[in-house]
Amino acid sequence: MVNDVEKRWNDPPMLRRATRYVLAVLGATVLGAVISLVWASARPRCLDTHSMLCDAAARAVVGLVPGGILLAGGIGALVLAFRAWRAERAWPIWQGVAWFLFTLMVVYLSIVGTQG
Repeated sequence: MVNDVEKRWNDPPMLRRATRYVLAVLGATVLGAVISLVWASARPRCLDTHSMLCDAAARAVVGLVPGGILLAGGIGALVLAFRAWRAERAWPIWQGVAWFLFTLMVVYLSIVGTQG
């Protein structure tokens, strides 16, 4: 087992994999946000108003779909961190990815939660 105090966590291939993972989760989040915004703005209730988020259902979908994708990405990163730890590889990279995605989720949900 790797001694955590030693801090020999330099693993460029793992860092590239984690970077691709973050970019994939962020891409899925943007795609989910765009799809939910298009859905919300095309609803019959919203066509009469000039607001894309005209009711509670539209606000909930626009908030929860991208937030859920970020949450799932963060949980997935923690699972990958656990698997890397079990394989005695550089697990702190994945823990950092998870915290980054969780932070983005909280920021996004706080911004969307104040709209309305």
